[in-house]
Amino acid sequence: MFSFECTYRVRYADIDKMGFMYYGHYARLFEIARVEALRALGVRYRDLEDAGVIMPVRENKSKYLAPAKYDDLLTIKAMIKSMPGRRIVFDYEIANEEKKLIHIGETTLVFLNLSSQRVVECPEMISEVLRPYFPAEND
Repeated sequence: MFSFECTYRVRYADIDKMGFMYYGHYARLFEIARVEALRALGVRYRDLEDAGVIMPVRENKSKYLAPAKYDDLLTIKAMIKSMPGRRIVFDYEIANEEKKLIHIGETTLVFLNLSSQRVVECPEMISEVLRPYFPAEND
């Protein structure tokens, strides 16, 4: 399993009238975490796009456990629990400064050839850097 953590401070623009982070912003936190997770592996979205592969979101799941509030420093953990094939699944855990788990989620993205708009296998630039995290799946 591969995991990566990053932080995000809740800004005033993120909250709703009740003082909680607006529910739609959690998907943005997922995107921040997965882009930075891939970057930590040495893979930039820009490089994928330049290679003719895009990664549209196929499915997004969110479960709200407790609210994030203005000025909270959140830790977003992104995990890849299995080697990608034609799709890649990211799991997320978001905790507040007290390390309380406040949100869990999952996104499934597919690998799409930009010109043909057809689903393709995971690009080698991703599978190559993920293989060391999944030794049992490489046999």
